[in-house]
Amino acid sequence: MSPVLAGVLQLLALIAALALAYRPLGDHMARVYTSTKHLRVEKWMYKAIGADPDAEMRWTAYLRGVLAFSAAGVLFLYLLQRLQGSLPGSLGFRSINPDQAFNTAASFVANTNWQSYSGEQAMGHVVQTAGLAVQNFVSAAVGIAVAVALVRGFARSRTGELGNFWADLVRGVVRILLPISVLGALVLVACGVLQNFSGIHEVGQFLGGTQPWNGGAIATQEVIKLLGTNGGGYFNANSAHPFENPGPFSNLFEVFLILVIPFALTRTFGKMVGSVRQGYAILATMATIWLGFTALMMWTEFHHGGPAFDLAGGATEGKETRFGIGGSSIFAVATTLTSTGAVNSFHSSYTGFGGGIELLGMQLGEIAPGGVGSGLYGMLVMAVIAVFIAGLMVGRTPEYLGKKIGTREIKLAACYILITPALVLGFTAVSMALPTPKDSMLNSGAHGFSEVLYAFTSGANNNGSAFGGLSADTTWFNTTIGLAMLLGRFLPMVFVLALAGSLAGQTPIPKTAGTLRTEKPLFTGLLAGAIMIITGLTYFPALALGPLAEGLAS
Repeated sequence: MSPVLAGVLQLLALIAALALAYRPLGDHMARVYTSTKHLRVEKWMYKAIGADPDAEMRWTAYLRGVLAFSAAGVLFLYLLQRLQGSLPGSLGFRSINPDQAFNTAASFVANTNWQSYSGEQAMGHVVQTAGLAVQNFVSAAVGIAVAVALVRGFARSRTGELGNFWADLVRGVVRILLPISVLGALVLVACGVLQNFSGIHEVGQFLGGTQPWNGGAIATQEVIKLLGTNGGGYFNANSAHPFENPGPFSNLFEVFLILVIPFALTRTFGKMVGSVRQGYAILATMATIWLGFTALMMWTEFHHGGPAFDLAGGATEGKETRFGIGGSSIFAVATTLTSTGAVNSFHSSYTGFGGGIELLGMQLGEIAPGGVGSGLYGMLVMAVIAVFIAGLMVGRTPEYLGKKIGTREIKLAACYILITPALVLGFTAVSMALPTPKDSMLNSGAHGFSEVLYAFTSGANNNGSAFGGLSADTTWFNTTIGLAMLLGRFLPMVFVLALAGSLAGQTPIPKTAGTLRTEKPLFTGLLAGAIMIITGLTYFPALALGPLAEGLAS
């Protein structure tokens, strides 16, 4: 079987698996967030934190809950790392330096999982399980909660109430993430992923010596890092390490975990607003972009010109032979079009155009299908922009799902789409202007610039993957990328929740003959076009200096 055919068959199998899970998972999540009943274990949690799950919140109160919970998470994880040297199960590792501890705490709370350290050489069992793995669950649940709040803003009318953050948070963990993670961990263990609490031990003979390896609760952390679109990895090699991703089946299953909740949330959206066809329109937009990016990535990696590529059958550098170019390309697109950031290949070694596809996937806002929750609310904000543009074109007051898109709504949407490019381009420009940060670049020229651009794109978009040539464990990059991650995660949430509150307070507008049919293919095309034009043109000058220049020169 040719490598190209193998890649296509893997993609078709993945699509089939996602299609089978779409309806039952989407309907289940809709029931979770519309139910008025509380499980017994949930009641215990509410009592422990002193929350009233039945108390409705306006957007300001909902936002305070998000920010307070996340700030507590940053503080707890920071202290856990700073005290690691005194904790049991530390495997003899020292406490983490202040700048790296801040960077890591910000990273995992912001659902980014950017790692400027080697996991198996820095973090002990307590930090990995009680700190990082816990944040993988709750940061993902926060993202889903904010998305659900925005959906309620569209579904409700003449009220400013968006639900209860604490109830949404707990339900997301208990009823969605935990059950799927248990089943997923069993599958990964069956595939050969490690799950233990062993210490460091010497393995094998390497050039006359041995290689120190340590075990850990890898399967349970691996499944939630992917399911919650967190990213990162227990080992420095990430999902290319055989202890995290042993073979082709586990690789395809891990891609399935990355994509299943973000895609299924469009069904949840449709059920909650009372029109599954609206959910299908959003799904179609996401799927079109995802399939287009995947096809482009496989094309450029399989058919890039040059005698070395021809002899190897494609761009094989930096890719695991057990996954091949097809499996690596599918994984790379899935992880950069979501906020996952896990990698099973070396992104810096992709072709110039391949690296550009990875960068552009994140720069679109990771909305196809995006991170758990963040992908849906990012796409809905872009839908607001699209209907506003359509309204200007035909001279009608723009409306979406029966809600008027007025001055306040479009200002909030505009602020949402501007904040991340400002962080990415601003931090990249300052880093390139100063003399010291450039010392961290392994390469010069266009590829070296891409390393820095990729780092801040990944951080501000809460992705977490990296062009591996950048030595990011410096005070400058730990601090600036940490700030980019926090601002890139929580400032957009401010605008999303404010938009949700504004929409929930409106009186629905009845449909007329001139109402834009947002469930039709025409709107799907308009939405996809608006996304590519608005975000693509924003970053085009930077992309021209980096991956485009590299791709055209090769």
